[in-house]
Amino acid sequence: MNLRRERILGIDVVTEDFDEIFEEILSTMDSDDEVLPVVMACANPHALVNARDLPEFYKALKSFQIIVPDGIGVVLASRLTGGNIKKRLPGPDFFENFCRYLESVGKSYTHFFLGSTEETLKKIVERFTKDFPHQQVVGTYSPPFVKGLYFDEEENKKILEIVGSAKPEILWVGLTAPKQELWIYRNLGNLKKLGVRFAGAIGAAFDWFAGVKKRSPKFFRAIGLEWLPRLILEPKRLWKRVLVSGPRFFYLYFKDLYKN
Repeated sequence: MNLRRERILGIDVVTEDFDEIFEEILSTMDSDDEVLPVVMACANPHALVNARDLPEFYKALKSFQIIVPDGIGVVLASRLTGGNIKKRLPGPDFFENFCRYLESVGKSYTHFFLGSTEETLKKIVERFTKDFPHQQVVGTYSPPFVKGLYFDEEENKKILEIVGSAKPEILWVGLTAPKQELWIYRNLGNLKKLGVRFAGAIGAAFDWFAGVKKRSPKFFRAIGLEWLPRLILEPKRLWKRVLVSGPRFFYLYFKDLYKN
């Protein structure tokens, strides 16, 4: 795919804006390209640090065609070293803007939502149908919660059967990182056989789009502090990724930079 990228902790992060990314995605989706499905995931400091500790997660991110700069730490690291990543492209914004883009260019695709709860999925479908009338939801599935990073063989087979029977062209996966990325990575061959042309790992976008959780106010998003209200509201869940992964990300980033 002809998109400009910048390497952050070994992962090539896209530096283009949404419209350029979407145009390239559609061009690839509409071809018989062997690289299908096109896979998109998000890069934030916590994810990139985790990828250093989990080799398969690192391989997954390296293999995906589109990694967007989701976290402000990624943007700051690029700016501090004269890079070309100018702003955040959060997963929830990618999802909504991509669907709006499909509507604006007259493209209609079939969509499937994998992850979250039945209640959340129902709300997603209700809003999605209203907001994007030319798109079609052909299925949803809420898999059982598992403590580890992987589903067992039986559950994985069930997921693939459900997705396969729906025959979606676009698959949205909201299982939280790195579980969602690892699931896509391990099933790339299967998704290709099922006819999936695009897969997006968008995590928390499910809850925000459904209105189950409130996203940080636009002011905080605009100044790069979207994480702050979330940290205040969910300190037990988020303190480690902000206060531990954040500093470690910058340490590893500059260590890599001066090593090279």
